[in-house]
Amino acid sequence: MEWVTLFHLPKPKMVASDVDGTLIDHSEQVSARTKAAIDALIADGVPFVLATGRPPRWIDPVVDGLGYAPLCVCGNGAVIYDSASDRILESRTLDVETLAWAGDLAESLLPGCGLATERVGATAHDAATPQFVSSPEYQHAWLNPDDTQVSRAEVIAAPAIKMLIRLAGASSAYMREVLEPHLTGRADLTYSTDNGLIELSAPGVSKATGLATVAQRLGVQHSALIAFGDMPNDVPMLRMAGHGVAMANAHEEAKAAADEIAAANNEDGVARILERWWV
Repeated sequence: MEWVTLFHLPKPKMVASDVDGTLIDHSEQVSARTKAAIDALIADGVPFVLATGRPPRWIDPVVDGLGYAPLCVCGNGAVIYDSASDRILESRTLDVETLAWAGDLAESLLPGCGLATERVGATAHDAATPQFVSSPEYQHAWLNPDDTQVSRAEVIAAPAIKMLIRLAGASSAYMREVLEPHLTGRADLTYSTDNGLIELSAPGVSKATGLATVAQRLGVQHSALIAFGDMPNDVPMLRMAGHGVAMANAHEEAKAAADEIAAANNEDGVARILERWWV
């Protein structure tokens, strides 16, 4: 797409951004330039929304970096979270029967994998709800996990916004290739890292459906949205937005789904696009 065409895009009426690999830099910080661009669009009355695979309890550091508490699409679209009031507004879960079936299926097709589930309560830090529970076989794909290790039976004992399946040493793309054809519409599969971790959500749940819910709440048409992302879990959102932007560091699937490729997350890619309208 030519620069002139891009530059004359109408001003967006809502901006949505993924967090990791997109909004924040390699140090997991919101840069000063990105914060300034977002400050400007908020001052102009344009809503800014986070759309992330993160659960609500991992939103606080981003809010601190932004200096602004936005509405958030969390858990790959399964949760709508109001970070300003610390309230879970909506959630869509996998039921216990489906979790049990999916766990058995994953273990049969991906021998050696471990299971974990993510749950939500009424707030981001609802102490009455053990939010991230993992089986003894589950090996984490990131540092400093905050899970509660329980028996495998307990992992699938309560409805969850997503099931995480981890197979150390495998690629997430390989895991998807093996498991997805057998899900038969009972769950949706995506991933946000290629480090041997895939995630299952309730059928039809994606960042696109979550963002559509927020857009409806705010009275914004999809064609007036601009969305930023970098991984396969961002693909539905990039396709549904009026203008989808993938980062230079993005997965090839995200780039293929986008209308435009921005600079990398570590080079203020989100800010560089937003500065076309807000400087």
